[in-house]
Amino acid sequence: MARFCPLFSGSKGNSMYVGTSQSGVLIDVGMSAKQTTLALERIGVEPQNVKAIFITHEHSDHIKGLRVFASKYGTQVYSSKGTLSALDESGVLNGKFLANEMSSGVEVDGMYITSFRTPHDSRESVGYVVTLGDRKAAVVTDLGEMTDDIMYEISGCDLVLIESNHDIGMLENGDYPYFLKRRILSNKGHLSNDSCASAVTKLLESGTTRFVLGHLSGENNIPELAYQNTYSALVECGAVEGKDFLLSVAPSCNNGEVMIF
Repeated sequence: MARFCPLFSGSKGNSMYVGTSQSGVLIDVGMSAKQTTLALERIGVEPQNVKAIFITHEHSDHIKGLRVFASKYGTQVYSSKGTLSALDESGVLNGKFLANEMSSGVEVDGMYITSFRTPHDSRESVGYVVTLGDRKAAVVTDLGEMTDDIMYEISGCDLVLIESNHDIGMLENGDYPYFLKRRILSNKGHLSNDSCASAVTKLLESGTTRFVLGHLSGENNIPELAYQNTYSALVECGAVEGKDFLLSVAPSCNNGEVMIF
């Protein structure tokens, strides 16, 4: 039975578990190794049963616990060539675990993982699609815009965790300095609630029925607002929650909840 669990999501750190009750993979390790281990234990997964780690990009809220966790458990790491280069330059790749470039799909313990490029202000950021039997889940965060190429890669997934980072009004009227607001709003920044809602309606048409809103800003968004934006867009398309779709917001720290998809 396929399981998906956002261990952490948001400005402070991001990490997703995808797999079964016996084993799986992590997408990002954005909190400390200790916090990640405790979060895995809360969902009944031993850290040594994480068979691989897939990194989206080198920003600290996605790799904070990577070096210690992968070193301790000897976990293989995969990412893009650009991201691996950035991790090597910053000393994260310390030689105590294997770091592999994602050139095509990778098979890990019965799962098949593919990557796709995302437009973000990092070296070479990517998102991932994980296939477990006849089920597919995608993680797509940290992107300034939803491109046709990304939509093609994630269309038809059963579950999609998608970035709903900020409310544009909150961001523009908030305390962030001008340059940071421009960065977030750029096409290499982060996806807004409105852009997320628009993408989700297209994904619904492609067959996706389970949506998880992730990577919410702690300063420029609130879970209720992000949820309502996407929920309203889906309802306007004639979709019925519980029948045509399931929608939730990833918690900043998971308390043990696991999604079956």
